[in-house]
Amino acid sequence: MKKKKAPPPVADINVTPMVDVMLVMLIIFMVITPMLSKGISVDMVKTKNPIAMQDADKEDAILVAVTRDGKVYLGTTQMTADTLPGKVKDLLTNRLSKMCYLKSDLRARYERVVEVVDNLRAAGVDQLGLLTESLDKKIPGAEGETAGAD
Repeated sequence: MKKKKAPPPVADINVTPMVDVMLVMLIIFMVITPMLSKGISVDMVKTKNPIAMQDADKEDAILVAVTRDGKVYLGTTQMTADTLPGKVKDLLTNRLSKMCYLKSDLRARYERVVEVVDNLRAAGVDQLGLLTESLDKKIPGAEGETAGAD
């Protein structure tokens, strides 16, 4: 009886499991990424010299957005001008910092933005951060930092 020889070792790497894992991770990131953005997405005004406001990205930051068609959002919840001060006042209770952040679409009516600012002041907001994008001359349309503080 002849002894069978073992096949020679395979020196190639099997990449199929790695590709499977990478595709699953890609799908997970594609699903999760839109959920990470805070508040409503608007085309913000672009400025030359923005001031960085990292506190606007915090989880407990009070973020108000005004869309192009004049709708007002507190976080991701649509509000009316009448209910905004009450909701913001509730959020500001027991907080040391009475800071709110406002981002507005660049095509939103100025009168609507002023109305929202007045309502935030009526709610007891001490400081109001106006969020903008950086106007980069080298790369037009590039996203930047946040700017402005009142």
